[in-house]
Amino acid sequence: MNVPNDQLPSKPRPTESPETAMFWQALREHRVVAQRCTACGKLRLYPRPMCDNCYAFAHDWVSLTGEGEIISWSISHHAFNPAFKRDVPYLTVTVEMDEGVRLHAPMPGVGTEQIAVGRRVVADFEDVDESYTRLFFKLAQVPDKT
Repeated sequence: MNVPNDQLPSKPRPTESPETAMFWQALREHRVVAQRCTACGKLRLYPRPMCDNCYAFAHDWVSLTGEGEIISWSISHHAFNPAFKRDVPYLTVTVEMDEGVRLHAPMPGVGTEQIAVGRRVVADFEDVDESYTRLFFKLAQVPDKT
């Protein structure tokens, strides 16, 4: 059944939890952060209560540069949720951040001819409203070699 775009449901929003609150707050400030285990120093993204390296619970938060390189990408031609139907086809990328953690996020407005494993990207932000900022990636500006 075809539903007009103006009758599609709203996109679901992420649920903020005690473990993820700092991550979402940083996005609202247009920053990317990761948890750092205070016992072994390992960075972790997605935020979670326990370190998967040493099983310690204690952590702090560190700012990331927001830069990295594409390690994988895909184009979705079928909406997994009706709310995303107006966006198809859409590109998502998995990015190895310069600090070594990986993030998966959309990359709007970029064609497949511009995408390649190893391409440099930078985080960008869309303020959906005052309580939710969406992270996405865009191609990094590569300086001319002239």
